[in-house]
Amino acid sequence: MLENIKNNIERLIAAYESVKYENGTLKDELEQSRTQIEDCRKQIIELERQIDNLKLTSAFLGDSGSNAEAKSKVEKMIKEIDKCISLMEG
Repeated sequence: MLENIKNNIERLIAAYESVKYENGTLKDELEQSRTQIEDCRKQIIELERQIDNLKLTSAFLGDSGSNAEAKSKVEKMIKEIDKCISLMEG
């Protein structure tokens, strides 16, 4: 009977150690997953920023795709902004 109790205790200790190891492994995997999720979120933010920049560039270039035309549009917008600023100051 004492031997049975001793065997049961040894089995419980072995089971505890096994579960403890598995728990540590799962915690490591969880941390790795969280890191990957954060990296993916950062990548998504960067890609969305690039998409916005491409949309803006496309809007400036218009249908023609001409850099000269885009530059002209930007210069015109700058002149309009300068005019608004001067009106606000005066």
